[in-house]
Amino acid sequence: MSPVAHLRPDTWAAANRLLVRKALAEFSHERLLTPEQQSDGSWTVRSDDGATVYRFAARLRALDHWEIPAESVTRHRDGDELRLEALDFFIELRKTLGLSDEVLPVYLEEIGSTLAGTAYKLDKPALSAAELAGADFQAVETGMTEGHPGFVANNGRIGFGGEEYHRYAPEAAAPLRLVWLAAHRDHSVFTSCTDIDYDTLMQQELGTAQLARFGTALADLGLDPAAYHLFPVHPWQWQHKLSVTFAGELAQRRLVHLGEGDDEYLAQQSIRTFFNITDPSKHYVKTAISVLNMGFMRGLSAAYMEATPAINDWLARLIDHDEVLRGTGLTIIREHAAIGYRHRQYEAATDRYSPYRKMLAALWRESPVPGLEPGRRLATMASLLHTDRDGRSLAAALVAQSGLPAEQWLRRYLDAYLTPLLHSFYAYDLAFMPHGENTILVLNGGVVERAIFKDIAEEIVVMDPDAALPPAVQRVRADVPESMKLLSIFTDVFDCFLRYLNAVLAAEDVLDEDAFWRTVAACVADHRDSVPHLAEKFERYDLFAPEFALSCLNRLQLRNNRQMVDLADPSAALQLVGTLVNPIARFAPER
Repeated sequence: MSPVAHLRPDTWAAANRLLVRKALAEFSHERLLTPEQQSDGSWTVRSDDGATVYRFAARLRALDHWEIPAESVTRHRDGDELRLEALDFFIELRKTLGLSDEVLPVYLEEIGSTLAGTAYKLDKPALSAAELAGADFQAVETGMTEGHPGFVANNGRIGFGGEEYHRYAPEAAAPLRLVWLAAHRDHSVFTSCTDIDYDTLMQQELGTAQLARFGTALADLGLDPAAYHLFPVHPWQWQHKLSVTFAGELAQRRLVHLGEGDDEYLAQQSIRTFFNITDPSKHYVKTAISVLNMGFMRGLSAAYMEATPAINDWLARLIDHDEVLRGTGLTIIREHAAIGYRHRQYEAATDRYSPYRKMLAALWRESPVPGLEPGRRLATMASLLHTDRDGRSLAAALVAQSGLPAEQWLRRYLDAYLTPLLHSFYAYDLAFMPHGENTILVLNGGVVERAIFKDIAEEIVVMDPDAALPPAVQRVRADVPESMKLLSIFTDVFDCFLRYLNAVLAAEDVLDEDAFWRTVAACVADHRDSVPHLAEKFERYDLFAPEFALSCLNRLQLRNNRQMVDLADPSAALQLVGTLVNPIARFAPER
């Protein structure tokens, strides 16, 4: 079959309609667009030159969430109705959106790729929300259709060709085998958590037969296997980068190509992370891939990898020793081991931001499968926002499956997800990046029992400048202004996830908005009351404040779609535009 068989007039038109709808909704939320309401109740947005008009219906929900039916969107110029073309939308509004001459063409390429991905998803057979509610972990993972709910250009994947998309995109659900290299120990650094070492990891992941095969391949070249680390790499990275850009390292036998491993993997929503389907109890493998996707080149820094296991050990100990966190059932899947390759010439020629320093690194992350209790299932939290082709949401299907009243179902979810985030913040000044792809839910009959956080070392931050941290963990400390600290809850949780979950449940009449945010408020208040020793922190950082700053994700990407933020100083790049009314403020309990 042709790799572009999904690109037809019908799927392309539908993909464009969905993306223009999302752009109107999210850019209006971020106040890049200011829709004008007409006398008939519809809303309009005009192009930079005023000649093109986008007309649509909308309902405004909490947190300035624009709920726009895709079928309501139309485009007009000079009295004629025109086709919806997403690329035209961005060209027509380039000044309004602040798209520079440098960023615009790359952003258009990301939009084009996102559209192609949507067309593919529209063309493939799809499970209904009710079917997904009973599906296994990887069926849910590969069944997601939207990607990040906030970013408009959220599936750029610039670098994948058409055939490669079918091999490597998570929605393609195509099993693949990783490529293995041997990296000389003079140029590679392996680090691990305290409960595992290199030899044990390799035995667990590869087994005796593969280890012997790789060892023989090195010995046949006259090389000492003990002088090398074994190194998994993404097949795309090997083909497009390492086999060419690292040609000198291969020629000098500092790197040696060993071929494919035996195990099969599935790409996850994070395109550079793979789940082992041959043996699900084995580790995830996260690899560097020099593909531009959603504001970053998706490489992995060899320097960052070195401290990764120590950071994971530290966090695992903190959770294990905290009674409140243990009580929520929170666990993390540790980044158990990491390896990075230092290309000395590229490091000498570049600064720490350069993608040339992020082309060859990998980590092994624990699988959640061995720790799963009998009768439980796993699902990425992103799936709660998934809607099927009939507009039915997985969240609503789980509520129905649970047999619980919707408010009770929501509270169980919040106890598992929100409470550990609150306690981490108020007890330790610790913030996660808890979006849907970084959180795995443990389900029991449709009920969320507990949460598993992942993607730890690159994305957690300790905002207390005086916190006592081990030397290897110092990297996670960040100097965040006082006024921005609580945005780790307000923005990352309320605005970037609960805003959408509220809209999904309200749209299907599963739970009205007042009940939703009243339940969130009760979760916050109950946790606050349960930890009276943290009362001063709750007063200083008031989650019931009337409003909070609107932090805009798309503005970051529209400004710089190659490096949105510096992970070492995440608050410096934030785009804050006005404020949002805090939806739980009016439910603050009397004190």
